[in-house]
Amino acid sequence: MSDCIFCKIINKEIPSNFVYEDDAVIAINDLNPQADTHVLVIPKTHVASLAELEDEELMVKLLKGVKATAKKLGLTDYRTIMNTGKGAGQTVFHLHVHILAGKLTEKLG
Repeated sequence: MSDCIFCKIINKEIPSNFVYEDDAVIAINDLNPQADTHVLVIPKTHVASLAELEDEELMVKLLKGVKATAKKLGLTDYRTIMNTGKGAGQTVFHLHVHILAGKLTEKLG
């Protein structure tokens, strides 16, 4: 999708340091962290949200990417969040999972 910021990051049109990458997902640090560690795991295939996800294989790859990212970061205790829809706090309409670890900000604590 041409106007999707995550698609532009995936396609390297916008520079970003990948925390993790495999054939199906990338992981990047959140620009507005809500915890000591706040990483986004994003599928390379554009799907707007969990509500629109129909590809079960992609969901498996996304969750494996979450697990691999957490392992790479040395995390054993962490929270995962997936916002679905504007009313739930989704601001970028490309499916992604937040990994949060360590001290949370006041908003999330």
